[in-house]
Amino acid sequence: MSTYDLLVRNGTLASGETIDLAVSAGTIVALGRELTGSAQEEIDASGLYLFPGGIDAHVHINEPGRTHWEGFATGSRALAAGGMTAFFDMPLNSTPPTRDAAAFRQKLEAAQQASLLDFAFWGALQPDNLEQLDELVECGVIGFKAFMSESGTDDFQSVDDLTLYEGMQRIAKLGSLLAVHAENLTLTRALAQRARAQGKTDIRAYLESRPIIAEVEAIQRAILFADETGCPLHIVHVSCGAGVRLVIEARARGVDVSCETCPHYLVLTEEDVEQLGAVAKCAPPLRPLEEQEALWDYVRRGEIAFVASDHSPAPRELKEHEDFFAAWGGISGAQSTLPLLLTEGYAARRLPLPLLVELISARVARRFRLWPQKGSLTVGSDADFVLVRLEKRYTLQQDGLFYRHQHSPYIGREMQGVIERTVVRGQTVYLEGWHAERPYGRLLRPGAKV
Repeated sequence: MSTYDLLVRNGTLASGETIDLAVSAGTIVALGRELTGSAQEEIDASGLYLFPGGIDAHVHINEPGRTHWEGFATGSRALAAGGMTAFFDMPLNSTPPTRDAAAFRQKLEAAQQASLLDFAFWGALQPDNLEQLDELVECGVIGFKAFMSESGTDDFQSVDDLTLYEGMQRIAKLGSLLAVHAENLTLTRALAQRARAQGKTDIRAYLESRPIIAEVEAIQRAILFADETGCPLHIVHVSCGAGVRLVIEARARGVDVSCETCPHYLVLTEEDVEQLGAVAKCAPPLRPLEEQEALWDYVRRGEIAFVASDHSPAPRELKEHEDFFAAWGGISGAQSTLPLLLTEGYAARRLPLPLLVELISARVARRFRLWPQKGSLTVGSDADFVLVRLEKRYTLQQDGLFYRHQHSPYIGREMQGVIERTVVRGQTVYLEGWHAERPYGRLLRPGAKV
């Protein structure tokens, strides 16, 4: 008779099948009906859904340097409460940005001391660090990130076309991937400057300074460069249907390109930001309702690779400006990605649960060469999973948020699907409001076993 570290009984998979799951040494070692054997810990998951742990591929944890904005301790706790078991931290808004090996090591040390969840780091592509891309790959970055528009911070430079082109050439040779924030710098900068010069600094002026054409043109240009250089490309936070269509057309031509969208584009519109204010400010900005419905259609058809939070927190005072252009642009949402997808995707639009699991787990792991170690409930995979009481509804309250700064555009929204337990490599890190005290997180490297 087998003895396990952990045995989960009677969990319901997204497919509707009920199974037991056994864990030893942080790995799934058995799956099936009515597994025999004992375990040091046993969980009765009757009535609960058993999903692979979510992987948030786009968060700004802001450590080191801006830990007063978030940090690995609070950020990983919020992610765990939202059913995530791993995350990829962007190279900004930490100080220094993850632009070289020294900055990578500084970030790694901070994460190892505080993160409950496994983690990976994006490296920076900037005009001044082309010579450091090789060392960042050696360190194990999950990929590189470039801004085609202004980043919003003084210490992270946007790329010009030469940097983008030559950076893609080098990244392709290194066998890595480039993610881009795709908005046309010339258009967005000039429109913002004109509006402010005319004294137009309200929400509507900001929205009009970042039109859909600025996003679509930048996506098209990035795809053109990727096609020419052979560099795998990922478009972050696509906010409009036309942007997704460009990605679909490019893939049909053989270009290695994918895209993500974010929960805020799927559940909020430009009318919401006009009502909520800077707590819902982001770039690209929230779009009209018809763009939101186009995104849902592409999600349903499987054309959007995955959904990521683009969690970009800041102290509340940075959101409080009469000049909307000056308010910090970023949405705090890492804790709500899975509940929002269950609420607006599964409950409201009848999207199948297996598709939602793909959107937050499996496709992320595949795109970034972590499959099947991550994103999968299979024998040999890491024992990363979440237990969800799917039919239970609740209203998100401010005191239920685990961010360092408890603001979010989703406060007051009714959600479906209560995250009851989150497990990372067999260790419970979140259980109905309780968090583990010690950091369990480990560095993830693409294509490598932890």
